[in-house]
Amino acid sequence: MTVYVDDEQIPWRGKLWCHLVADTLSEVHAFARRLGLRQAWFQSKSVYPHYDVTVNVRDRALTMGASMGDRQTIITCSKLLKRELKLEAPAVSQS
Repeated sequence: MTVYVDDEQIPWRGKLWCHLVADTLSEVHAFARRLGLRQAWFQSKSVYPHYDVTVNVRDRALTMGASMGDRQTIITCSKLLKRELKLEAPAVSQS
């Protein structure tokens, strides 16, 4: 399992936030559950699908085996997740 977090540290609502991604949806959701995150918090409709995590959660993720990802790694993984989300989407009937 390859899970990545970045070091963006985006200020929002009094906290610093980073991104959590993985190579597949099952990996990112399983790891997020281990961190105590709800799947509903997954940013699936974002241009780059991901979980937002605080710096403290990012540090816990690193302790639990996540790797630090640079900007390109995070974007690449997010694109893979987006592709997988599109494949999972139910086909819309054209009747």
